[in-house]
Amino acid sequence: MDFSKCRYVVVEGPIGAGKTSLARVLASYLDADALLEAPEENPFLARFYADMPRFALPTQLNFLFQRVDQVRGLTQLDLFRRPTVADFLFDKDPLFARLNLSDDEFALYDKVYTHLKPQTPTPDLVIYLQAPVNTLIERVHKRGVDYERSIPEHYLARLADAYSRYFYQYEDAPLLIVNSERLNFVDQPDHFELLLSRVEGMRGRREFFNLGAQ
Repeated sequence: MDFSKCRYVVVEGPIGAGKTSLARVLASYLDADALLEAPEENPFLARFYADMPRFALPTQLNFLFQRVDQVRGLTQLDLFRRPTVADFLFDKDPLFARLNLSDDEFALYDKVYTHLKPQTPTPDLVIYLQAPVNTLIERVHKRGVDYERSIPEHYLARLADAYSRYFYQYEDAPLLIVNSERLNFVDQPDHFELLLSRVEGMRGRREFFNLGAQ
């Protein structure tokens, strides 16, 4: 794969996998626009982690409206604009909804999602970062966001499993599955170089990158 010709790259993964950090590094490398989630702009998120059943629906809908606004401009992607690197895949939005909402709440969410879902281009590449749950927990605690410290371990485990099941079936775009447990793309330039080499060497639509198993 010729990485330099990618116009739309998505980095995905559960909380703590390192997707936003990698998206920023890739955006700089590709001289691309970074399209990043803004959890700090969701007024319900901290309350959600304190009381998930009560605040799941407003949290989910707020993120949905935010993401719709963010991806609308992607319909104009062409050769004359800068490429885009995003740290979320819009089509994955229902993953969180199915995980956190009751049946009635999900039915309502699904109606809103179906009504609002914009037409977005298919990514040229999706990089899915995965890591063991204990690694995710360690990273979440290390970054020191107050409300994230209360995220239950069982929730992160369920989330990581939901991501695994989602991308196990994902076939819409070329997919590189990366075990990020021992990778640090921000502080270890050689790790980023290894990733670039792995992308450039992709020949199939689904490949894997695990440090020590290149």
